[in-house]
Amino acid sequence: MSATTRDAFLGGRLVIEQPRDGYRAATDPVFLAAACPARAGESVLELGCGVGTAALCLAARVPGARLAGVERQAGYAALARSNAAAAAVEMEVIEADLAHLPAELRSRSFDHVIANPPYFAAGDGTSARDAGREAANREETPLATWIATARARLKPGGWLTLIHLAERLPDCLSALDGFGAVAVLPLQPRAGRPAGRVVIRARKGAKAPFRLLAPVTIHAGSEHGADAPDYTDLAEAVLRAGAPLPFD
Repeated sequence: MSATTRDAFLGGRLVIEQPRDGYRAATDPVFLAAACPARAGESVLELGCGVGTAALCLAARVPGARLAGVERQAGYAALARSNAAAAAVEMEVIEADLAHLPAELRSRSFDHVIANPPYFAAGDGTSARDAGREAANREETPLATWIATARARLKPGGWLTLIHLAERLPDCLSALDGFGAVAVLPLQPRAGRPAGRVVIRARKGAKAPFRLLAPVTIHAGSEHGADAPDYTDLAEAVLRAGAPLPFD
């Protein structure tokens, strides 16, 4: 593992140690955590947990949630364990490939599965200089396998929550066999601009119809006009105060 930095999330309530030059968590895992409808006492599995940012942001909002994470990169898994300990959060981190989970984990089911799958398809002609960043960003395991693994690990009626690029929405929706009550929440950088991300929530075995929600706008104003945060009130509440994302 390369040199690391310690970065504040949720207005300083959570400090995450992460690689300086590898994959670095920013706002996406915070929005992912904010979208998960977990309650105290419920079990949550994060696929590809990295250094634990999303799961630990969720723990800050929902004390008492029972957390587990799967991460295939040993250095990132070690940092996730360290970050959980520093935050005084009990989180089980399993070092494994999500496509080949150990038998012990395959025997368990969860109330929630959350995921921030790699955004970029294999073979698009680009690559990151850092191997850890490349492994986190480049889709080696197909998106459909991520979703199928989530479905297999969910209890009947359990919730899948994931965040992905807006351009990958068709791929996400086509893989949601066995899910219903699918809701898509677009995240647009500024009012009037196309959404760059989507947050998707789906319930295993549900029959409720699909919903496309009004977008959440992250930044106020038509353009960035000063060297300072310009989050909307809702984005500020989510990113700084750990508020939930509305899915209604």
